[in-house]
Amino acid sequence: METNGKRRVNFILKRKLKFYTKEGLKILGMIGIAFGFVSGMLCAKYKPVYAVTLGNENVGYIDNKEEFEQKVDDLIVNYSSKNVDSVELNKTPSYELKFVDRDEKTNEQEIIIAMQKDVTITYKYYEIALDDEIVDSVDKKEDAENIVNELKTAHEDLNITVNEKVTQNAEEIKTSEMEVAKSNITSIVEENENTIANVEGIKIACLPVTGTITSRYAESSSIRSSNHTGLDIAAPSGTDIQVVADGKVTFASYNGSYGNLVKVEHGNGVETWYAHTSKMYVSVGQEVKAGDIIAAVGSTGNSTGPHLHLEIRINGNHVNPQNYLYN
Repeated sequence: METNGKRRVNFILKRKLKFYTKEGLKILGMIGIAFGFVSGMLCAKYKPVYAVTLGNENVGYIDNKEEFEQKVDDLIVNYSSKNVDSVELNKTPSYELKFVDRDEKTNEQEIIIAMQKDVTITYKYYEIALDDEIVDSVDKKEDAENIVNELKTAHEDLNITVNEKVTQNAEEIKTSEMEVAKSNITSIVEENENTIANVEGIKIACLPVTGTITSRYAESSSIRSSNHTGLDIAAPSGTDIQVVADGKVTFASYNGSYGNLVKVEHGNGVETWYAHTSKMYVSVGQEVKAGDIIAAVGSTGNSTGPHLHLEIRINGNHVNPQNYLYN
């Protein structure tokens, strides 16, 4: 009796389970149909897009986030042009998936333009310097190095260097084509070699002053008791006087007929004298570099007008400055 009762209970439970399973599937089917219908209705009226925000401003919509990000990389971040070293977005875009009316238009191009207007561009170029003075610049590092290597091959003692320059101001860049730069720099080098030389291995790097030669070495004059020991270069009073080579100041004081006199020792027994100055800007023991301003043109001592009396001495003996300067 118990066995038959259990069988009957199990039979009833199975039938109920089958019934409820069938009814459940019907309900799920109806829900699926309803969901599909609603989805169809929504898709007919709305479409999925990505809203793009720059900072706190919504700038528009795009269809495909991955494709748009690739365009940003290609057109902005990896932008390649003359002197451009890097491009950085000032505002990083953010994306939010939204459903909008199908009539709503996307505007990828406008968003790209808005992003292009708000970037930081870093530029790079290369300056070429002779004796630490910039003489020209080019766009590419390899061009600058080629120019330097060619000139050093032809001029072994040439002090020529390449300086990498980085800027965010495009107007600052004034570069030349490689061949033009090479021609310009070669002309300067050859001009310097014609006017500036070495004294006992000491490189004369610059002229002391620009002016007119009024009295040459070894000339006689009624205002002197002996022949001229230097070179007189007339220039307006107060004109800067540059030391012609690296050295050390050994004298800077008033000295009879020389007036205010500066002496600079350069090594190897070479010494330069700068006389009749109106002002002296250096003191004894001071180290100076070629091109440093050490005094100003004047007319102190035995002088008939503003000029620089320049002497070059080797082991204490004066030599003709025109053998080394103002050829």
